[in-house]
Amino acid sequence: MLYQTKAIELKNGASAVFRSPSTEDSAPMIHYMKTCYSQTPYLLHYPDDFTKTPEQEAEYLKRVLDSEYNLMIVCEIDGEIAGNCQLSFHNKPKTRHRADVSIALIQKYWGLGIGTAMFEEMFRIAKEHGIEQLELEVVEGNERAIGLYQKFGFVRTGTRPNAIHLRDGSCLQEFFMVKAL
Repeated sequence: MLYQTKAIELKNGASAVFRSPSTEDSAPMIHYMKTCYSQTPYLLHYPDDFTKTPEQEAEYLKRVLDSEYNLMIVCEIDGEIAGNCQLSFHNKPKTRHRADVSIALIQKYWGLGIGTAMFEEMFRIAKEHGIEQLELEVVEGNERAIGLYQKFGFVRTGTRPNAIHLRDGSCLQEFFMVKAL
């Protein structure tokens, strides 16, 4: 699914561009994702276990772009991918009123309003598609993300114990959060 490019102004006065990814973004997307994975334990990969090739990532991006059920928005600042978000629509008759959301940002871009702007875009698009409920999963301890989600009205509805095993042997829970639109 394609997203119409949009410029936004950040809290620090800088400009950012929200746009659909392209297959030419495959290598920069891999770099961006590995950067995110290196900055937080709350994502599902370590940087060294994320082994997609640029060709594999290009295929994935093409599938997202061609899909009628998935939308990805990339945030670009001065030619660098700063973050992305994804809206995944359920397509079965009994669940097509629901969609999953996900979001990640490189740490140096935290606190600039990108996450807020991305959520506002995802809410707008979800409503345009008749979505009544947004859902996400967040890892225990990710208080910054949980605070953002709660700010937008997501409420915790469940817990998956021992969802994440860290290399140090500790385990983290995963929380399910839902927002009615």
